[in-house]
Amino acid sequence: MSEEQTQQLLYQMQMLEGYFSELSQKEASIVSIIREASSAIHSLKTIDNKADTETLVPLGLGTFVKTKTIPNEKLILHIGAGIAVEKDKDSAINFLELRLKEMQVALQETSNQKQQIAASLEQGKQQMEQLLAASRSKK
Repeated sequence: MSEEQTQQLLYQMQMLEGYFSELSQKEASIVSIIREASSAIHSLKTIDNKADTETLVPLGLGTFVKTKTIPNEKLILHIGAGIAVEKDKDSAINFLELRLKEMQVALQETSNQKQQIAASLEQGKQQMEQLLAASRSKK
């Protein structure tokens, strides 16, 4: 291989490393969303619709306020793009479970992409080692 081909291989590997890093960040974000959705589903399922239930509502930065839920009250659910809708408890749980499944699929796809990139990086590394060995043997 010529020096130009070696530079091209090196550039491709750098691009793959950047893409791998982006996928890792995406994967971490998806895992965070999955945890949050699972927690929300669990919390909604434990709320009793028939009686006032005392709960903690997060205000941000680790600050909570105690409040009581009102039986059969609708929830406000953020559905994306800055839009929120009112839903009853069961509809909200169904929506969140659907989102959770979507995120699990996205996590699997991202994981598969990372595996493919890792395999390509390993292949590129082996090619680079072969080039270095061939270069040393010529000298």
